[in-house]
Amino acid sequence: MRSVLSRTLTALALAATLGNPLYANSDIDTGAYLAARIAESENDFRAAAGWFGKAILADSANPTLLDGAILAQVGVGNFALAIDAARMRSAVAGEPSQLADLVLLADKAKREDYAGIQAASGAGRDAGDLANQLILAWAKVGEGKMSEAIQAFDAVTRTKGYEAFGYYHKALALASVGDFEGADNILSGKAAGPIVMMRRGVFARAQILSQLERNAEAIALLDRSFGTSPDPIVDAVRRRLQAGEPIPFDTVRTARDGIAEVFYTISTALNGQADPVYTLLHLRIAGYLRPELSDALLLTADVLKELGQYDLATQTYTAFPADDPAFVTAEIGRAGALRSQGKADAAIEALQALARANSGLANVQFALGDMLRGAERFDEAKQAYTAAIDLTKASNTEDWVLYFYRGIVSEQSKDWAAAEADFRRALELNPTQPQVLNYLGYGLVDRGEKLDEALGMIEKAVAGDPEQGYIIDSLAWAYFKLGRYAEALQPMERASLLEPVDPIVTDHLGDVYWMNDRRLEARFQWRRALSFQPTEKDRARILRKLEVGLDTVMAEEGAGKAQAEAPANAAVEAAENGN
Repeated sequence: MRSVLSRTLTALALAATLGNPLYANSDIDTGAYLAARIAESENDFRAAAGWFGKAILADSANPTLLDGAILAQVGVGNFALAIDAARMRSAVAGEPSQLADLVLLADKAKREDYAGIQAASGAGRDAGDLANQLILAWAKVGEGKMSEAIQAFDAVTRTKGYEAFGYYHKALALASVGDFEGADNILSGKAAGPIVMMRRGVFARAQILSQLERNAEAIALLDRSFGTSPDPIVDAVRRRLQAGEPIPFDTVRTARDGIAEVFYTISTALNGQADPVYTLLHLRIAGYLRPELSDALLLTADVLKELGQYDLATQTYTAFPADDPAFVTAEIGRAGALRSQGKADAAIEALQALARANSGLANVQFALGDMLRGAERFDEAKQAYTAAIDLTKASNTEDWVLYFYRGIVSEQSKDWAAAEADFRRALELNPTQPQVLNYLGYGLVDRGEKLDEALGMIEKAVAGDPEQGYIIDSLAWAYFKLGRYAEALQPMERASLLEPVDPIVTDHLGDVYWMNDRRLEARFQWRRALSFQPTEKDRARILRKLEVGLDTVMAEEGAGKAQAEAPANAAVEAAENGN
């Protein structure tokens, strides 16, 4: 009886997240289930949490509903209800649930129940092979059994593909108990050869060097890894090192921190390689175990933004107070989330305020320039890009992007001389950069200037990025603008295969077909282009071509065949949109 009552109360708690009156009957259960699955497919974790909770009222032992509820509650960061749902799910006989296992493991780690973690592993609870091994090793650390823990970490280093994870976590474990010499031997590469360290690993080693009274080496490590350009997070550490302060090792302070680090480390490996929802699951657990883990919070917000959950992303970005070194990064991310919600003015205001408070940070000026460019406020964008260039001195290979985007806003402001100068400066820094070669080459063709050089640039861009449809579109369109219609045909068809629903590429294909006397195919492609939501200007031109034909349109525009005032090139639009 108590089990049934407990299950019912948990279901009511899960359902209450919806905030609506609840009636447990089969009709509402079916509707709730369908609504939950739709919300789940759209990664709308808030809605899914409510609908799954409502559906569970009528069927509290349904494993599919419980798994959905677990994932949704973790997605919104509500671990109390996620743990309740995981306990219900683990009681369901039959196929096990890795979701439930992960959440219940997180619960044990939060409570520092290291014996419980090991017992669950022995009972077959599964967090994934790498996570299982690392978490068990950290559980040994939590029990004070360092010899067994080191043996467990060493076993990970001997597993193919896991080597770097094993060494990194072994070093953190040694440092967490004060063996800084042993930790540095690993991170420096002396113990087992060089290991690749992410940003967080570099900070960990800097702390270790400081504890070994080697602050000068720690400063050199930061300079070597991050350069000397202003960075609030790096600068805060560098200032303390320069002052001779012994920086405490707090990358991992306890075994619980170590388990949080496991989930964060795995999430960074998954990011961009696996389903972002799976990455988010690991990040949320890392944040649950260690709420102040800023790296996990920032990546959590980034993944939520990638999933289109802008409200949750904004909520996460705003977790950083203004005096936190990560605040600047978080504010830039928050502005991006606001823009994605259609709140461009609010995003610009946020970045302008950030720029006023951090006038010496090039990344803030660059972000502001991007935001203003997206809002077509080109003169203001140019000022922001110029500020970023002045702050960085913009002389390194990676600085090409600053000149490239400043060139774009100059071109959009009809200042081609300034634009060309910036594009050429970008190529001085990065001579093979396909986007710059493509944009400058197309711009010159469009203006009828330096045609041989321009076509060579576009061909070089295609060679550098042969699978990029919009760059191949540039090559075809350059041939078209030069009146070389037969040569335009093959690359134009190739571009269309790579960009099958792009209105500009499809429209261009129609134009190329028309000029090669394939009139029926041309009209077919123009009609397709209309279905892909072109701009109003392009739409009007396509409709006119369908009415009277391309030759008449070109004549009306007062241009010959090779100089048609056609829609924007797809590559130009891609660059202007930041792609």
